[in-house]
Amino acid sequence: MKLRDELPVDHRLATVYRFGAGFCGLLLLVFAGLGFADALSPFDTAGETIAGMTSNVTLSVISTAVGFLLLAGAVAGGNIASVLNMAVGGLFLLSGFFHLFVLDRSANFLDFGMTNVLFSFAMGLLIATFGMYGRVSSKLPHDNPYWRHRHPGRDGKPNQPTAPGPARAG
Repeated sequence: MKLRDELPVDHRLATVYRFGAGFCGLLLLVFAGLGFADALSPFDTAGETIAGMTSNVTLSVISTAVGFLLLAGAVAGGNIASVLNMAVGGLFLLSGFFHLFVLDRSANFLDFGMTNVLFSFAMGLLIATFGMYGRVSSKLPHDNPYWRHRHPGRDGKPNQPTAPGPARAG
């Protein structure tokens, strides 16, 4: 079975996924553009601060690639944008933890400072929240397509019993 067959599509939720991917992608592209304008060397760790964060050309290239990836997800929309937002958000969180560990060490080749780490955590949570919106909760409304997908024998009425399954040998 393919991903598009497994997950339901709902146009109201797709708007949230698209907006989240597009908004976060544009933020990253603005940050990358400011980093390129500063014209640092690729692995320079003594550059100027940009929007309160340190940067270098390598970080700007990565920010550009991720920004365009999120914009592509915004164009695709639907479940693709949702899954992409969750994955990129998770990667941002992992990056924040990694760079928190290598802060003030020689392995910090992207020149992360504490503000970069905090930005990585905040951006990761924001992107992941846009991706999980309307999908992950114990209290999804019964007309939500993800609730209907998880409860196939019910039509969305809260007090309706589940459809009987196949008899079990016991």
